[in-house]
Amino acid sequence: MNFWSKLIPSKERTTKYWPGLINAYRDLLDIDNKTHIISLAEGNTPLIPAPAIAQACGIIGLSVYIKFEGANPSGSFKDRGMTMAVTKAISKGLRTMVCASTGNTSASAAAYTACARANGYSDAKCIVLVPDGYIAMGKLSQAIIYGSQVVQIAGNFDQALNIVRELADKYPIALVNSVNPDRIEGQKTAAFEICDQLDGRAPDILCIPVGNAGNITAYWAGFKQYAALGLVKNQPKMMGFQAAGAAPIVLGHPVENPETIATAIRIGNPASWKMAKEAVEQSFGLIDSVTDAEIIEAYKLIHSAQGICCEPASAASVAGLIKASKQGKIERESTVVCVLTGHGLKDSQTALDVSEFKPIRTSATESAVAQALNL
Repeated sequence: MNFWSKLIPSKERTTKYWPGLINAYRDLLDIDNKTHIISLAEGNTPLIPAPAIAQACGIIGLSVYIKFEGANPSGSFKDRGMTMAVTKAISKGLRTMVCASTGNTSASAAAYTACARANGYSDAKCIVLVPDGYIAMGKLSQAIIYGSQVVQIAGNFDQALNIVRELADKYPIALVNSVNPDRIEGQKTAAFEICDQLDGRAPDILCIPVGNAGNITAYWAGFKQYAALGLVKNQPKMMGFQAAGAAPIVLGHPVENPETIATAIRIGNPASWKMAKEAVEQSFGLIDSVTDAEIIEAYKLIHSAQGICCEPASAASVAGLIKASKQGKIERESTVVCVLTGHGLKDSQTALDVSEFKPIRTSATESAVAQALNL
């Protein structure tokens, strides 16, 4: 029995029911019973065995699982923090949400603002700042169709974040980036779920992409809390992976013009840098970088050998695990969870660009198709 099931009447615990992560873990979160929850039934994402990835690591007895956060309502892990951030903002009387984004945060903030409107807050609105030309179309289209005001700036994510921070200081608006502690509070529930899904134990290692560094911070907070409550006996080593062209934590200094195919982690000065380093140090883990070539190889492996559809930045966790395995940093018989942070349909162009499999064009006859397929 996992922990949240103790909080919900058994007659309601069916495959058709999930109350959203705040209601599922309310007793473990900083929220009272009177607060009106803004939820899209986020959370409860699958933990998928990944034998092909374990085999690619070449380590005896290695068990690898994928925590597929692309199954959240807007298609990324951002929904975990956004349900908390928007819920808290609404409870404080704020109706305008603002964020800087490389894509996923903008989609999530816009979705949960729309959800707030559906829950009776008709004046709720969302403003998102994105780097012009540096956001996947799938994510940009989400932000627009959810009804947010998109501002494309001639600059990068770090500049956008500085701007929205200044706006939040001057005007009655809610900043819903990961610098908002409510975001971390919601995102830590992914660690709770992993422990529940592994029948009351934490993995030996958690591999996760690192961009703005809020997510690795949140996961560590969740694992620590479960251990402190006695719900698990162990805590994992936290292994975070940045793209080599956007690896400020690895390099030890901000990167002024970060570049990588993994747009979701194309960040040169992470807001949660200090907390991410603390998570790694406390867990005896590491933060390393992986090249775009390593990310793409892992990206193709995840799709073709595992059947899981993720965006390129997500694949940094698997690329990092494979790299660490080759370096002898992963012990035999370990249980590893790799977090895939976003759904692949957010950046479908990359899939078309890097796949060796291309469409075949032929006339509309059985013989023509058979000939094209060499049948």
